[in-house]
Amino acid sequence: MVSEWQNSTSSERLRQLVETVRMSRKYRSLYAGTIAYLGARELVLHSNLEEAVKATKRRLHQIAGMYLTGAAPYARWLAELRQARASGDEEQLRAVCRRVMSWHASTRERLDLLTTFYQPLLADLPPIRRVLDLACGFHPLALPWMPFFRAGETACYYYACDIYEDLASFLQAVLEVLGVPGEVTVCDIVQAPPDLTVDLAFVLKVLPCLEHIEPEAGLRLLRAIRARYLLVSFPGQSLGGGKRGMAAHHEARFRTLVADCGWRLERFSFPGELVFRIQKE
Repeated sequence: MVSEWQNSTSSERLRQLVETVRMSRKYRSLYAGTIAYLGARELVLHSNLEEAVKATKRRLHQIAGMYLTGAAPYARWLAELRQARASGDEEQLRAVCRRVMSWHASTRERLDLLTTFYQPLLADLPPIRRVLDLACGFHPLALPWMPFFRAGETACYYYACDIYEDLASFLQAVLEVLGVPGEVTVCDIVQAPPDLTVDLAFVLKVLPCLEHIEPEAGLRLLRAIRARYLLVSFPGQSLGGGKRGMAAHHEARFRTLVADCGWRLERFSFPGELVFRIQKE
């Protein structure tokens, strides 16, 4: 992973910045290309390496770090998932998935919606054979609630990507436990969105994070995604629980963003989350 950006720059300071950031427990598994991408910008703004490192960490916290609850016990979770899967008890499997999803702020906010979230969004779509889950976080753990999921019988191929290497490895094992064919990769969707054609793409609570990197990154990503349908969502409140018109702000900004794209939009409102279903074709 590191060689991808090392080959594109001879900056010793950038190399030092990436290595320093990855010494932190919080970011040691984060894709080095993302750290380098953000760090290179901060080095332009800060002549002092220590200040550039601090600024890079602040950016990383905004786009990723603030959503995690400490070090994740991936090995223990996998053991629990395998045991639940072997039991044949679907409710036990779902219970373990819920516990895992509570570790990530984005999916934790959706736990009370799981039984009602996917049905209106997916039930009336044509058969879904290929799914792309961008900046997925812990969202693949919600597969047991999706209409196209049947443990061990899923015809859908599930692609997912995130910037945490250890999370990607864990999720690849999760797909295997759930009996879902698929692939989880480490990917920076700002620099290089997955080169795939799918039926459905999840872009859940992603665009506000991208704005911390580049103002136009969100629209560029949506245009690059080759999917017939996209589910794009926004949080209805801050992580601290404050609303302050957040959903209305996101909706107005999003509608302006895609106004000239010629896509069909459908709006779905849930407690704490606003979702737009885009039909590109």
